Amino acid sequence: MYNILSLLIGVLITIMIAFNAKLSDGLGNYSSLIVIHFVGLIIVIGIVIFKKIKITFKNNLPLYLYIAGAISVFTVMFNNLSYAALGVSLPVALGLLGQLLTSLAFDHYGFLDVPKSNFNKKKFIGLLVITAGIFIMSFF
Repeated sequence: MYNILSLLIGVLITIMIAFNAKLSDGLGNYSSLIVIHFVGLIIVIGIVIFKKIKITFKNNLPLYLYIAGAISVFTVMFNNLSYAALGVSLPVALGLLGQLLTSLAFDHYGFLDVPKSNFNKKKFIGLLVITAGIFIMSFF
């Protein structure tokens, strides 16, 4: 089931990039960022109200974890900027390569208490194949 959800995430991210880029074309990059995140906030508030979820905040969380919101803003902004020059498929492919490299580092070194999973030959072969595919998409 989680594999299907992960596949669905990929579909949704691609659709999101195309919609966000068109919104950015019409409203401008910064105005579209506000609209995109405001709409997301309204939807989450609606879900919380509908499901009657009580939101709690924990005081012992490190402050650096809250930077995820800023990362979201920069992710959308950089996708909007790159879409105009690259289309949809290349930013998605390059984004996935960036995610893959970062996730391999997190897995291997256990950053942020992620369970360690050593880098092995299978992962290296997969990384090479994906990198070769993205290289071909980018330059040929």
